[in-house]
Amino acid sequence: MSIEQSSPNPSAAKPRVALVFGGRSSEHGVSVVTAGSVLKAIDREKYEVLPIGITPEGRWALVSDEPARMAITDGRMPDVPGVAESVDGQVALPIAPGDREVVLSEPGSTPKALGEVDVVFPLLHGPWGEDGTLQGLLELSGVPYVGNGVLSSAVGMDKEFTKRILASHGLGVGRYTIVRPRDWESEAGRAAVRELAAELGLPLFVKPCRAGSSMGITKVKDLADLDAAIEEARRHDPKLIIEAGVSGREIECGVLETEDGPKASLPAEVLVGDGFDFYDFEAKYIDSSEVQIPAKLDDEQTAEIRRQAVAAFDALGCEGLARVDFFLLEDGTWMVNEINTMPGFTPISAYPKMWEATGLSYPELIDRLLQAALRRSTGLR
Repeated sequence: MSIEQSSPNPSAAKPRVALVFGGRSSEHGVSVVTAGSVLKAIDREKYEVLPIGITPEGRWALVSDEPARMAITDGRMPDVPGVAESVDGQVALPIAPGDREVVLSEPGSTPKALGEVDVVFPLLHGPWGEDGTLQGLLELSGVPYVGNGVLSSAVGMDKEFTKRILASHGLGVGRYTIVRPRDWESEAGRAAVRELAAELGLPLFVKPCRAGSSMGITKVKDLADLDAAIEEARRHDPKLIIEAGVSGREIECGVLETEDGPKASLPAEVLVGDGFDFYDFEAKYIDSSEVQIPAKLDDEQTAEIRRQAVAAFDALGCEGLARVDFFLLEDGTWMVNEINTMPGFTPISAYPKMWEATGLSYPELIDRLLQAALRRSTGLR
């Protein structure tokens, strides 16, 4: 089959970055907003950019380089079909080691080569992207990519195994129980789940085990509401986690891998807006909840959270970047809530803001991540 070649790239000396975003998870819109922010900030004097969106159905599409269209508008999230040049075609990344050619196939047309890519920036959140699946594809094809590898992405996405590994390294985690699909398929199983949940005490947080952006999370204050909360979480993931509520301050810390090893940013504190019980999706992206940077901590507390953030990063074998979310409990101890292996880069996201407060601007942060990916080989390392 012949492939039509695109015109030569006049800026071939620049590394070519494929931004891949959108995807099949419930965090599709957040991923599009993240991509718009990165498109706007990336240094075009240093990099050439190829935006590639994945529709909610899983089709890969060429997207116009127009970051302004990838923003939240009147409380509505953008999506890939709304910003794609066309969803009738199909963009294919390289599938063989040593091949860097991206190809666009459209109905009734000869496949068109879009040129080679040097590195992929996978800006996907949630399953089918942040969970090691895309990372595995890129490893098979030998294309360098930003961020965490297959194992750390998969473990970081699954809250159960995140907690198991962190606890094995001596880091504090809260009390929880896991609800697997088979546990909710019989009345006896449901009764057992209700009993385990009751033993955790109230309030409870019912969450999809493999999702982020507070999608599908319910705070349960009455056990009569437990079943409905479980059904809501199951809309996002058949595997759930039920966590005991804790009383404390919600503090986040960014980690960035450097040539000298992972470094932690100044921490941030989440200040949930009035009218919200917790930092849910609407409070994060739609309402006026704030993130205070740097968090109002004393020097000892700041040093400790930065130490523990790096320890969590190392425990999960992370690479590139991560955001580690903690609770500072009333007794002064720290508890890890979760780790995010591809934190948001939206205009309100804490990760780039924390690094900006630490002395690294948004464009410099993106450059550091891309340069680290270009230095790093794929495969076993």
